Amino acid sequence: MKIFIINGGQVFGHSGGRFNATITAETIAFFESQPGFEVKTTSVNDDYNPIEEVEKYTWADVVIYHTPIWWFQVPHGLKKYIDVVFTAGHNKGIYKSDGRSSENPAINYGTGGMLQGKKYMLTTSWNAPKEAFTLPGEFFNEKSVDEGPLFGFHRMNAFTGMEPLSGIHFHDVEKNADLETDLTRYRAHLEQTFVAQLQEENSL
Repeated sequence: MKIFIINGGQVFGHSGGRFNATITAETIAFFESQPGFEVKTTSVNDDYNPIEEVEKYTWADVVIYHTPIWWFQVPHGLKKYIDVVFTAGHNKGIYKSDGRSSENPAINYGTGGMLQGKKYMLTTSWNAPKEAFTLPGEFFNEKSVDEGPLFGFHRMNAFTGMEPLSGIHFHDVEKNADLETDLTRYRAHLEQTFVAQLQEENSL
């Protein structure tokens, strides 16, 4: 299984990008310690060649995004990376069109992706506690991360043809960080999502 890992954490303002760098390093170490996986990586903090990044998407079976959430969006470095790389991927493996035809332009929007059969996984890190998403009267009106603030991010990936794997979200990482607990939970998530799945596929 070919895994492409993107570190969307940034050094900007009061953020040092350390949490997502740690999660990215944990992801790399996990897959490198397991048989049956190949890994490529990108950090949005480093220079990159857009065409080479497109090739990583087309190479991968699974794309893993690691990102903090700033002002309820992915940070500007990751957004720029997506804008630049996906644009470079037009008719080069990411998407060919928006999927519509001139004969009936009202239907089939979002079906022109070229990454069908591939999957992606999203991790996010938040200052917000998980209760902000779940408790009545709290800020996110009982909308989950995936159905609320990150809805557009998931539709973006659907536009390319990719399908989601179960992601994982880390909450309250500024005021009440518990890195060891988060890493333990994350390792278990990787084990369940990838190793168990690969073993099941190999047994078929």
